[in-house]
Amino acid sequence: MRIGIIGGGLAGLVAGYSLAEVHDVVIFEQESELGGLLSSYRVGNYSIERFYHHFFSGDTTLMTLLDELGLSSEIIWLSGSTGSYTDGAIHPLTTPFEILRYPYLSLVEKARLGLFTKQASHMDMAPLDAISAHDFIISNLGERIYHSFFEPLLKSKFGQNSDLVSAAWLISRVAIRSNRGVAGERLGYIKGGFSAFIDRLSDAARNNGCTIRTEVPVTSVIQVNASTQPGWKINDEFFDLVIGTVSPRILQSLGVPDIPSIPYQGAACLTLALSRDVTNGTYWLNITDPAPYGAVVSHTNFAPFEWYGEHLVYLASYFSGEPEPALKEKMLSDFCTKFSVDPSEIHWSRIAIDRDAGPLYLTGYRDHLTDPAVSGLYLAGMFSPENYPERSIEGSVKAARRVVEGIQNRE
Repeated sequence: MRIGIIGGGLAGLVAGYSLAEVHDVVIFEQESELGGLLSSYRVGNYSIERFYHHFFSGDTTLMTLLDELGLSSEIIWLSGSTGSYTDGAIHPLTTPFEILRYPYLSLVEKARLGLFTKQASHMDMAPLDAISAHDFIISNLGERIYHSFFEPLLKSKFGQNSDLVSAAWLISRVAIRSNRGVAGERLGYIKGGFSAFIDRLSDAARNNGCTIRTEVPVTSVIQVNASTQPGWKINDEFFDLVIGTVSPRILQSLGVPDIPSIPYQGAACLTLALSRDVTNGTYWLNITDPAPYGAVVSHTNFAPFEWYGEHLVYLASYFSGEPEPALKEKMLSDFCTKFSVDPSEIHWSRIAIDRDAGPLYLTGYRDHLTDPAVSGLYLAGMFSPENYPERSIEGSVKAARRVVEGIQNRE
């Protein structure tokens, strides 16, 4: 069969790689760089992701794929420390001693929070989908724990929508991120960055016979109901099947029918290269003070500084609709003020903005997870069931594998 794939991100590349040995597969990607949100900047002799990424020890589907691609030896396990920027100061929150010193919760509240974290992995997520994280945490742990501990996390990921996010998302995140040691959370990364993964995956797809067209936007997707050869036309080119991996909003705008109405949000990620570390060794710093970003992610307090020769920092902001005007300038100005950075210390800065960076896991999200009832149409994206109740690299690989299996079973 002839199969057209809309989107050259991770799910599209995995599907193309897996199907091209048997089928005639074409991937359409509007950008020059493959990988979607997992794409990278090429800076001097290194690469760095446009949006921060890591994976987890339980991501077995991803690690199986990495093994297929000969990248198992390139997996590196690192510790991710955390903290909070509150009232103009950095408060580390990685070790038990640091958490005990945190001044915004009492000892009793800290004990309740610790017990709650241990219970998270055993909670039933289904009923939590209908309850907001805001209401659930306040009801179970109280307002102080919500405002000083959970609210910064929710705001860093969902911005102005933080009060509407489901408890299922929050509890699943707490559960998956409870793999912590004294030095912090155990997180997976690829030596030299994820660009090695995307390059190896796209090369393997091409070697299997997949055609990858970069800088070719899809302008229309039309179902062909001819009795002799039903199928689809992508940009007036015929295909037997279509796989959509981009957001529902984009698929709807192209004419793809029966797409679930799943809300998405945008992300702006400003990457900076600095002369020094400004977060006191902390990898992930949630910002509770007013700022045009919700988190400061110091990449070189996670991956080895020696790979880059300069300190790399992400400023992460999420939005609905369109990003705020002059966002880069506002983020830079606020960051330099908060962390006493002179502009001359910034070697370079680049901002990546994606209006469809990921689903908004609002209450009732689970009800929208339906497969399209349209012959020859398959969906594999961040809105797929595999990425509920939290999106991940693992979820995108699983979504692509499910679509591949469905097509193979159809033959």
